[in-house]
Amino acid sequence: MSLAHPPAGERAPAPAPAGGTGAVDTARAALAAARAERAADLDRRLAALLTAGSPPAPDGVALVAVGSHARRELTPGGDLDLVLLHRGLSDVAGIADRVWYPLWDSGVRLDHSVRTVHEARTVARGDMKAALGLLSARRIAGDHTLVDELRAAVLTDWRADAAVRLPELSAMCRERWETQGELAFLLEPDVKEAHGGLRDVHVMHAVAASWVASAPDGRVRAAHDLLLDVRHALHEVTGRSTDRLVLQEQDAVARALALPDAGVLQRSIVEAARTITYAGSNLWRRVDRLTRARTVHPTPLPTAGQGRRRGVERRPVGDGAVEHEGEVVLARGADLRDPVLVLRVAAAAAQAGLPLAPATVARLAEHAPPLPVPWPAGARDALISLLGAGPAAIAVWEALDQAGLIVRLLPDWEHVRNRPQRNPVHRFTVDRHLVEAAAGAAALTREVARPDLLLIGALLHDIGKGRPGDHSTAGAAAVRAIGERLGLPGDDVRVLETLVRHHLLLPDTATRRDIDDPVTIETVVTAVSEVPGREREILDLLAALAIADGNATGPAAWTTWKAGLVAELARRCAAALTGGTPPPPPALDPAHLALARHDGAAVRVTGSRITIAAPDRPGLLWRAAGVLALHRLAVKTARTISAPHPAPAADGATGPAETAVLDFTAVPEYGTPPDPAGLEADLRRMLAGRLDIADRLERRARSVRLRPGVTVPPPRVMIIEDASQTATVIEVRAHDRPGLLWRIGQALGACGLQIRAAQIDTLGAEAVDVFYAVDDDGGPLTAPPALETVQARILEALQ
Repeated sequence: MSLAHPPAGERAPAPAPAGGTGAVDTARAALAAARAERAADLDRRLAALLTAGSPPAPDGVALVAVGSHARRELTPGGDLDLVLLHRGLSDVAGIADRVWYPLWDSGVRLDHSVRTVHEARTVARGDMKAALGLLSARRIAGDHTLVDELRAAVLTDWRADAAVRLPELSAMCRERWETQGELAFLLEPDVKEAHGGLRDVHVMHAVAASWVASAPDGRVRAAHDLLLDVRHALHEVTGRSTDRLVLQEQDAVARALALPDAGVLQRSIVEAARTITYAGSNLWRRVDRLTRARTVHPTPLPTAGQGRRRGVERRPVGDGAVEHEGEVVLARGADLRDPVLVLRVAAAAAQAGLPLAPATVARLAEHAPPLPVPWPAGARDALISLLGAGPAAIAVWEALDQAGLIVRLLPDWEHVRNRPQRNPVHRFTVDRHLVEAAAGAAALTREVARPDLLLIGALLHDIGKGRPGDHSTAGAAAVRAIGERLGLPGDDVRVLETLVRHHLLLPDTATRRDIDDPVTIETVVTAVSEVPGREREILDLLAALAIADGNATGPAAWTTWKAGLVAELARRCAAALTGGTPPPPPALDPAHLALARHDGAAVRVTGSRITIAAPDRPGLLWRAAGVLALHRLAVKTARTISAPHPAPAADGATGPAETAVLDFTAVPEYGTPPDPAGLEADLRRMLAGRLDIADRLERRARSVRLRPGVTVPPPRVMIIEDASQTATVIEVRAHDRPGLLWRIGQALGACGLQIRAAQIDTLGAEAVDVFYAVDDDGGPLTAPPALETVQARILEALQ
């Protein structure tokens, strides 16, 4: 019988497709059994070739399998890799001919070599491909001792040279990934060589052989087996040794695996590839960390599970999260019963530009309770902060997704998870496209008044894919329930629905309609008017979403020409709209009025809410914000309202005086909240002028060790014209950080301005702050040079 795989016309028929997993399991089991039977048959025949000759092979000779046959994974079109090992025999060429010629005659694709142990060892130390093959060497026939010597020598060298060989292997993998692309997101992938393919699992085993990392876990092995079955089926249905799964072969391969269609096959491949890619990223991060440590400290590399625990610094990066050895792990006091902890730790990791430690993700997946519905504000805020980290959010999101946490947080995600898009314009699966769009939208948060709705809208704009009907309409219906689940106010949910329903409105209209036609502008204006009073806001959100969506789709979907058309359409529609200015300053409610009746000053600290009522004075808001920053409190919202309050005048008569009410919502940057009594005492000292806030903030800033974190868009300062006749309205959009409100207030004070009212909102990691400011005469600034100076001073303070 021939040693080659049967020609295409003699192949066994593929299993018939069926509707259940039982048929799939049966089909895959048959493929695995065929590989095992072929491996056993090959071993018997190869052993016979070595031992049945005349004269028989002497002692000191062995036939060794490397590569796929060594792992008993040889598929019908795979290459047979063999090494004839010997102890320096002079007539070994005759033995080699006796083995190789029958193989060549049978048509087997053969990769062969003849080596002594010393020669094989030398080749392995200089040739990475040879080293990887010999690490999996398996004896087929001949001298056991000789094969044992080879394996021991190669493993000894591999482990001794790990600090050098593993970076070399890492570089080779990255070069291959650059050439082959990412398996999970390719329409016609190479299931062996692409990133996330079979080759990567073989590499993981090689790294594990160095004792630097553990062997692949059960999920990775299962993903590998799925891809191996796909490769096997591909070889069978094509009769060729190809590893690229082209579109025209996908239905046949799906049938061979008893899967319903090519779409189901692709989704299975995507899931397997992402499992392998995620595991590989964790493995290489560990390897890189340990090899860097080896460069600094020339001692043997720690083995898997050891690490460098002693003396490693743990630095807080957020509430419940610390940085440890370049990864984010749970703080010692983190409350695993807190349902918001998952998102809060993920947001901290993304904002710090660090990965989540795999053990931390596993622990969160095991212990985290479900979020209540609707979500508490802290959970929504953490989600926005996570997405607002931009590209750094992608790896963190993937870590949560691999642990099953994303579907637990957002059940609708299951509809798009691992869903391929059989369209060459799209670079990614639906779910990855959505995360990429949200990451891209983070760079556009300064362009919109509601960065939180932009980020959520980008994440959900294609959530309708995989549902019946038009995906925009289906998505708008789905996002209504999701918005309510997230706990968004009703008007915000309606804005989100409008974004999803019309996320293609601007690019489609700009490229398919005449934007000089008034009817075109009217059509867009009508669509963005679905939520009265929010028209301009929706238009700006749709314009930013179009950019994020186009860039996340692919180069063919978003060109300079298209971007220019969309921008011009948005500009013309904005000119047709009126309104869209910030809301008027809020009025005092009964609780504020009650507090304001106190003589002098009153301070109330109730949980995360801090309220101050005091005679109005310049700088009161930002000085109070400075006190909160001293106590490690991050301001999430602030409202400051000035109102007349009866008080004795200097001459004994009763006249109007201004009482300012400052209402803050503030949460700890990390750890436990500060002592309310100490906070209240410092606020009172500030009101009495007995607290040097600037000096204490400067000392605290010097004690903080800076981390690079993520790259964020530059701050933006805008003067909102016609928003008020009695004050200058200044809107500041910036990345939130400790003491932000203090810095802005100082800049306004340096310009001689007093804050009459303010509306401060921190949406995730983005601050959108609106100030109503007046000059020394109590009126607005009007001179353009003075307004330009204000903008410049604030921007300088935020550098």
